[in-house]
Amino acid sequence: MKNDFDYLWTDKKRTLFGLPISFTRYFLTEEKFITRSGFLSITEDEFDLYRVTDKKLKLSIWERMFKCGTILVHVKDVDTPIKIIDSVKEPRKVMNLLETHINLNRDKYKIRGRDMVGSSEFMHDDGGFVE
Repeated sequence: MKNDFDYLWTDKKRTLFGLPISFTRYFLTEEKFITRSGFLSITEDEFDLYRVTDKKLKLSIWERMFKCGTILVHVKDVDTPIKIIDSVKEPRKVMNLLETHINLNRDKYKIRGRDMVGSSEFMHDDGGFVE
């Protein structure tokens, strides 16, 4: 994995006492966010940064004690519309890094927030909207 991407940030999911004893790892590249989990059988889930619609930071008392936090990212994605970046160090720094690269990718693809609004569930088969 290390040679496949140039990443801007990487971390592991933190467990007891904020220690990175986990088989879940997060990678941020200039265009994608990748979650890799597993030991023998590995699963990777990724999303394009320009598809992010919202972010939320959760700081439980235990996470705050160990300077960790969880980030929930809402994405225009079919399989998992809410991505959880669970218990990472310096979560505010990660949020700022995400925000910066989300905006860079939206500018690159000329996508703004208003372009992400709406859903196909409100459309008819012929392409018209439900009133």
